[in-house]
Amino acid sequence: MEAVILILALLFVAFVALGVYVSVKAIGAAKRGVDRTISQARRSVEDTTLRAKSFGQVGVAGELAQLRLRLRTSMRATQDALQAGVAEDASLRESIGLFERLSVHGRELDDELRRLEREPDRARTTELLPQLRERVERITHSAESLRWAARDRARSFAEDDLESLTTQIDVEAGALRDWSRSEPVWPEPAAEPSQTPAQGPQTSSAPDPQPSATAAGPEQAPGEPEAGPGQEPRAIPARDPRLAMRYSWEKSPRPETTN
Repeated sequence: MEAVILILALLFVAFVALGVYVSVKAIGAAKRGVDRTISQARRSVEDTTLRAKSFGQVGVAGELAQLRLRLRTSMRATQDALQAGVAEDASLRESIGLFERLSVHGRELDDELRRLEREPDRARTTELLPQLRERVERITHSAESLRWAARDRARSFAEDDLESLTTQIDVEAGALRDWSRSEPVWPEPAAEPSQTPAQGPQTSSAPDPQPSATAAGPEQAPGEPEAGPGQEPRAIPARDPRLAMRYSWEKSPRPETTN
C-alpha cells in the first residue's frame, strides 16, 4: 500500500512539474509574440513619422529624417532577405553573422541621428551632415551588397534547377514523340524436329477391316439358321407390341368399358 501511495505521489509531482513547464513556455511565447507585435507597431509608427518629416520638413530636420528612413529601410530589407534565404541555404549563416555586426553600427548611427533631430544647435548639426551622410552610405552599401548577393545566389540556384528540369523534360518529350520506335521483338523458339518418319513404301501388317453391315447383308435374328449359298435370306419378323418393354413412368392403358 505504501508503494502505491508513493507511485501516485510521484505521478502527481511529475504532472504538476510538466504543467508548470508548459505554462512557462506558453507564457514566454505569448510574451515574445506581444513584444514582437509592439516592436513592429513602434517601427511602423516611426517609419511613418520619418516619411512625413522627410516630405514635410526642409533643411537639417528633413535631411536627418531622410537619412534615418533610408538607413532603416535598407537594414530591414537585408534582414528579411537573409532570414528568408537561410531556411533553404545554410551557407547564409555566415552572412547573417556579418549582418548582425553591421546592425550594431547601424543602430548606433540611427540613435545618433535621432539625438541630432532634437539638437538645438543647427549649425553644429549642419557641419556633421557630410560625415553622417557618408556613414549612412557605407552602411547601406554593405547591407545592399549582402542582400543582393543572397538574392543572386538564390536566383542562380533556381536557374540551375530550372535548366536541369528543362533538359529532362525535353528528353522525355522526345521519347514520347518517337512513334517510329516499335515494340521489342523477342526471338521465336527454335522449331522441334518432326517426329514423322520419312515417306516410303507403305507396308501395313494390320488386318483387313471387316466388311460393313451393308456389305454383309441384312442382319439375322438370333437362333435362325444362316442362309445357305443358294437360299435367299429370310425376312425379320415384326416386333410384337405386346412384348414391348414398358417403363415405370408409362401408364397402362385403361380397359374400355361399356355402359
